[in-house]
Amino acid sequence: MKRNKKISEKYIIDKYLRNLHYNKIETFDFKNDAAYLKIPKNKQLVVTNDTIVESTDFFKNDPPESIANKIITCNLSDISSMGAYPYAYTLSLCLPNNISNTWLTKFTKKLQILQKKYNFFLIGGDLSKSNKLILSSNFFGYAKKGKILNRTGARINDDIWITGNLGESSIGLAIRQKKIKLNKIAQKYFLTKYLFPKHCFIGNKINNLATAAIDISDGFYGDLENLINIPKIGASIDSTLIPFSMKTKQLIKNKIINLNYLLSSGDDYELLFTAKSKNSLTIDRLAKNNNIIITKVGRIIKKKGLYLDGKKIKIINKSFQHFF
Repeated sequence: MKRNKKISEKYIIDKYLRNLHYNKIETFDFKNDAAYLKIPKNKQLVVTNDTIVESTDFFKNDPPESIANKIITCNLSDISSMGAYPYAYTLSLCLPNNISNTWLTKFTKKLQILQKKYNFFLIGGDLSKSNKLILSSNFFGYAKKGKILNRTGARINDDIWITGNLGESSIGLAIRQKKIKLNKIAQKYFLTKYLFPKHCFIGNKINNLATAAIDISDGFYGDLENLINIPKIGASIDSTLIPFSMKTKQLIKNKIINLNYLLSSGDDYELLFTAKSKNSLTIDRLAKNNNIIITKVGRIIKKKGLYLDGKKIKIINKSFQHFF
């Protein structure tokens, strides 16, 4: 299908993107070459960027709503892992010829839904032509001054926590790649988890409790290794405590899916964080008050390395890599 002849850069901005800036003064109504950010008193600005590429991060025929969801979710997850909340974002689109008005309508409608849900707006961006669909976004968020979370704060005897359930998106991907076959109900459930992952939004609520944090975007093993990549510490994990949904547990029990595959795969967008043991009850209350699952799965230890059920593990495929 060829692109409608009247679709141009100006047309896309005027018809689809301008209504995403919510008339914020910083955007200059998209009539300037740049924008600016207002930084509230006692806040620090947090910035992140993610790019997703057709055939690498999503399939060519994935729904436009799913593609919109992914470019937003991967960025919101990074913002949350830093102990911040989102404020605004830029969006650069490299569009192939087959992009239609229908595609743009569905894509921007999903953006609108997510913007309203998580309270942020589009501040600018860029448009270009490409052979493949490529999306890149900068997100800007705010954290309390001095309360930005990082990956290097874990200390010996800290507890290790995970939000949500792991592995569901990776199972959906395996179904999409026709590596496994499930009944229609299970297939629909896991495909939805793959197409529409959700990030954990509580980063700015745990920045007084966590000593270190990272989002599980590239795989539990790899991201946990990043969290303990400082001298003289390791991690001890109890596999029976790792949070999986009942549907996922059934697949593991029936040997349809492998535990190491689930712990090496990405796109969970949950938070992995460490905290002092004295904060356990507060974290449990936080989970209950926000209606989310937060599970203690292990602790930081003096021995270097990653230990699963007391045995040191060496996983070759530790996490998703963009380059090989």
